[in-house]
Amino acid sequence: MSINEETEITIQDAADLLPTGTVDPTVTEADPTSFEPVDEPAPAVDEAPVVIGEDELFDEEAEDRPPVESPYDRPGKWFVVHTQSGYEKKVRKNLEARIASMHLEDLIYEVVIPMEDVVEFRGGRKVTVSKKMFPGYLLVRCHLDDTSWSAVRDTPGIGNFVGSGGKPLPLGRREVETFLQDPDEDSPDSPRKTRARFGFDEGETVRVKEGPFADFSGEIIEINEDQLKVKVLVNIFGRETPVELEFSQVAQL
Repeated sequence: MSINEETEITIQDAADLLPTGTVDPTVTEADPTSFEPVDEPAPAVDEAPVVIGEDELFDEEAEDRPPVESPYDRPGKWFVVHTQSGYEKKVRKNLEARIASMHLEDLIYEVVIPMEDVVEFRGGRKVTVSKKMFPGYLLVRCHLDDTSWSAVRDTPGIGNFVGSGGKPLPLGRREVETFLQDPDEDSPDSPRKTRARFGFDEGETVRVKEGPFADFSGEIIEINEDQLKVKVLVNIFGRETPVELEFSQVAQL
């Protein structure tokens, strides 16, 4: 049979080509709405890398850090007691020994000498030293009643509680946290325990000790702690002129 010759297919031949099986007589034609769409996978797209900013990173780290305990929230109240300057450590030991011997640990919890790190100028160099915030005073955290008051008051070296009208007054939160809170370096609101003490302040009038402006006086308008220099406004021939001097070249009046 050639390719151009027509071929006749009988009804029986066509029936033989159909697939065998049963057909549901209730279905007459395909309903296009009866087919559920097939979800085809979306083409792969290169996702841009997620960049976490420094602020977000720091915020996450801050959330992970435990909150800093405030000494104000500890049991009891903080009171100030007066003692002889220069004997604070000895008086503290006396009071701690008295607390132990009288078994008053459940009334008097803590005795502290507030300290701070101070940067000073010595011999042309900056040095950091630890000094007492309030020479002649101790801080006592206690539950104040007649027993604890008497134990503190009768300790050798202690004068009296600081208060008003003979009544001891506890310190407020801001005072306690300023004096005793451990600094949190990551927090800008944390109290600073290190401060500069070079003996000079802006706006202070000083005398020039040496150099071409010796015996001149002027007002400090700027302090450069890194270079250990001050800028002084000196009156030269009726005109105020800023002069930069080293710390060692000026003296307080």
